[in-house]
Parts: sequence; C-alpha cells; structure tokens
Amino acid sequence: MSQLPKLTTTSYVILGHLALRSWSTYELAQQMKRSTRHYWPRAESKIYEEPKKLVAHGLATVTREYTGRRPRAVYAITDKGRKALRRWLDEPGQAPLVEFEGVVKVLFAEQGTKEQLLATLRSIREDAQRTQEEHVALAADLTRTGGPFPDRLHINELVFKFMWEQTETVIRWATWAEQEVARWPEDITSADRTEAGTVMRHAAGTR
Repeated sequence: MSQLPKLTTTSYVILGHLALRSWSTYELAQQMKRSTRHYWPRAESKIYEEPKKLVAHGLATVTREYTGRRPRAVYAITDKGRKALRRWLDEPGQAPLVEFEGVVKVLFAEQGTKEQLLATLRSIREDAQRTQEEHVALAADLTRTGGPFPDRLHINELVFKFMWEQTETVIRWATWAEQEVARWPEDITSADRTEAGTVMRHAAGTR
C-alpha cells in the first residue's frame, strides 16, 4: 500500500481556506494571491496540487462541476479536516525565516561599486513602496466592502497590521541606507568609519 503524501504548512493553509467555504483550485489560487502571498508565497502549480493531498488524507472532498462546458474540481473540507486544522492550530508555529536577495547584495556591497549599492537600495525601496500601494488598495476595499469575509475583519486586521508594518520597516531602512551610502566616497571601502556602529551601539545599549 502506497504511503500517503506528507502534509505541509501549505496543506494547512489550503485547509484553512476550505474551512471558510468550498473553492475550485483556480479560486483558491486567486484568493491566496489576495491574502497569503505576502507571508506564505507559493507557486500557483503548488496550490493546484495541494488539495489532492487533502482528499487523499480524507481531510477534503472533491466534486466535479461544470461552468458551461468547462469542468472544474471544487474542494470542500470534511469533519476530519476541521479536526486536523484545530490540532495544527494547537501546535507552535515555526519562527519566521527571511529570504531577501537584496539584503544579501548589500552584505557584499564592497565587492562592487557605490552605484550598484545605491541601485540595489533604490530597488528595495521602490519594490516595498509598490507593495505598500497594494496594501493601501486592499485596506480601502476591506474598509469599504468588508471583503469576501466581512465577519473575519477583526482577524484580517491582525495580519494586515503585520504586513503593513513589515513593509514600512523595509521602506524606512532602505531610505536610511540610501542616505548613508550617498555620503560615502565612490570607493566604498574607504568610507569614514568613525561614525560607523552607531546603530549597533544603540542596540547594545538597550539590552
């Protein structure tokens, strides 16, 4: 007998969505673009595959429906799935992991040029500002309409505040770093180090 595929955090993200309502895989992918992609990004192909694992475990059911002549698979949570979701919620979550290529480039900036470093910082700031614009649009929609689940607005606000402040932090940091680097000479290895360490000394003093 073949072994059932292992459930992952993404499995439970999908299961959490199914606890709200039934979804087709396309609807799930669109909803996750709106909700979880900023803190649990996954390839769309993964989202399409994951519900099948839930069905295999008996945590969800699948029904074939038709939109016109086009068939689609619609997934719904089972009682077993709701119990599994509650058990997962009882477990401690993993600590956050940050993968940030721009910051890695900043870490090794002395191997390149000042112009490259400034371009990296500018790109980080502009990307974060675009994300913040998306947050503003989402907030406006939720405030105006309550979104697709208005009864969950208080829950959504907890997560929204995290996303907002995280993006604000990136913008503030990138802006500060741009201003710092702008004062450096073209050869950044020869920058004046007398003022360096201010941030670290401040952090050390707060311990």
